[in-house]
Amino acid sequence: MQRVFFKFKNHMMNQVKENNTIKVNYTGKLSDGQVFDSSEGKEPLEFTLGQGQIIPGFEKGVMDMKLNEKKTITIAKEEAYGEINDDLKQEVQKTELPEDITPKVGMGLISKTPDGKETNLRVIEVKAETVVIDGNHPLAGEALIFDVEVVGIKDTEITK
Repeated sequence: MQRVFFKFKNHMMNQVKENNTIKVNYTGKLSDGQVFDSSEGKEPLEFTLGQGQIIPGFEKGVMDMKLNEKKTITIAKEEAYGEINDDLKQEVQKTELPEDITPKVGMGLISKTPDGKETNLRVIEVKAETVVIDGNHPLAGEALIFDVEVVGIKDTEITK
């Protein structure tokens, strides 16, 4: 019997961990299967874990994934954009809107505070004299499902 020796390369499993900058291809769906966002046809999404750049449930879902691994992540609304906050809905007079705007349901608006902070709003109802606007994220109150593939992992040094 002849002995054959194999030389193994020192191979470390490339797994997603805290403070890694990763790239993912993804498709985001609602529980009814409706696609709300996808990286298909675009560059992969790149972000650094632990920096609050993405919703908490997505970060937790990709943790420990390996390079080129594919997975479906289901995120409860509490780990996504939260519950719908009725305090973020308000009725305003149409006269408070810019004159060149004809409000329609679903239309996006941006409100600026006196200090320059911008808030995204959506028109959810149009009445004769008023408009109901909503400051909730459009995906608030929804559980989200993501099909994810990790296509890049690199260590990131975090400076404080």
